Amino acid sequence: MAKKKVSPAAVADGKGFLTNIAYDSVVFGFSGEKLKILLIEYHNTGLFALPGGFIRRNENLDDAVKLGLKERTGIDHIYLEQFYAFGNTNRHQPEIMETILKANGYKPGKKHWMLDRFISIAYYALINYNDITPRPDAVTDSCTWYDITKLPALILDHNTIIEKALETLRTNLDRKIVGINLLPSKFTMKELQQVYEAILGEKLRRTSFQRKMLSLDILKRHEKHYTGKAHKAPYIYSFHH
Repeated sequence: MAKKKVSPAAVADGKGFLTNIAYDSVVFGFSGEKLKILLIEYHNTGLFALPGGFIRRNENLDDAVKLGLKERTGIDHIYLEQFYAFGNTNRHQPEIMETILKANGYKPGKKHWMLDRFISIAYYALINYNDITPRPDAVTDSCTWYDITKLPALILDHNTIIEKALETLRTNLDRKIVGINLLPSKFTMKELQQVYEAILGEKLRRTSFQRKMLSLDILKRHEKHYTGKAHKAPYIYSFHH
């Protein structure tokens, strides 16, 4: 059973939460042409960040991440992959969290738990861009999609986290493509190629790409998609599950 949403005041108080550990989520979305990243802007600060949060003492890590993403996307079934832990000392910048807390009406003391050093467990998530309407929470002014090539400056090491997530996704793309949710359940080969090109950041040869994808034996071919010009109608595909 999903746990109930916790108020910002309860989180700020810290009672019942693990200290010194948090999570951050790199949420990728595909718009049909470009790869997007979901970012939040903290209330009254102008500070941008990845969606993230903390873990309660009686809560599984994966459950905390899923709940946090559901609150910001409205959907339950998200493809999630834990990919790295970030714990360099230079990510400890208590003045940033102090700014965020004060902007939301809290006055943290010097020993406030959120001002301590945190190790972050990072996940990446893959979502069909058209499936959700991002929504901010009580401590953010916005939760919005940004083009992967046009990101604002982010707090702490969040830009580095995105770079590592993209590197991981590119490395494992062929192996992970069946499980991702960047496309509708049925799609054309062109649409699949556009996903690859958006993730890899480069153009691919159509014939070579099609040959490669068919050789992986992960696609099921369906009827052609007729648009009025039968000789140009592309086949429709779905993934074998």
